[in-house]
Amino acid sequence: MQTVDLKTLGLEDGMRLLDLGCGAGRHLHAAYYFARIDAIGVDIKREDVERTREGFGSIPDVEPNSHRWFGLAAADATGLPFPNASIDRVICSEVLEHVPDFVTVLDECARTIKPGGKLGISVPRFLPEWLCWKLEPRYHQAEGGHIRIFTPRALIAAAERAGFRLYRRHHAHGLHSPYWWLQCALWDKRETSSLVRAYRKFLEWDILQAPWITRVADKITSPLIGKSAVFYFERAGA
Repeated sequence: MQTVDLKTLGLEDGMRLLDLGCGAGRHLHAAYYFARIDAIGVDIKREDVERTREGFGSIPDVEPNSHRWFGLAAADATGLPFPNASIDRVICSEVLEHVPDFVTVLDECARTIKPGGKLGISVPRFLPEWLCWKLEPRYHQAEGGHIRIFTPRALIAAAERAGFRLYRRHHAHGLHSPYWWLQCALWDKRETSSLVRAYRKFLEWDILQAPWITRVADKITSPLIGKSAVFYFERAGA
């Protein structure tokens, strides 16, 4: 399930990409096979880095000797272990809402991205996320949960202060918002609720099979109630 669009990010052969907060590697795996690149995944949790590595091991290389490479590291996003201006593209998907000092994360992105390089950020969209918080406060109070709700204006302004220029934005995952609203509304029964389970199976079917009917439904609902807000920035400088 990709949130940041790799074409919009301008990912091309020969580039070095950093997936910052890679989690289980959904964007890193996709990027690795999208173009012949150096793909780097970083997450603060070692167990997530290990899951990303396992994902690479289970996917056959469709092009042997294709000049692709990947590397993984457990590291803190507020102090990245990379030289200045060493990365062409950065993906930071569903990360900043978890980080207390997200401004420093943006500064680190600006430091490591080459002038003219690009950054793709996604965060929970304000209205769907606000409704989750209102329906069930425990949704965001769990350890490692969301600590803030971004408004588009605030996120864009913070990125601009770090030295980025916005060039596109959109919303994603319109079919996912009702699932989280259901979970919050039925919080104490969310693991046993037949309604929640049925919707989860529906989403799994959509992700794995991508039938045309759900793809059309997603295109219709994403601008209206998309769970994620996605922003694409370019690093200032010649």
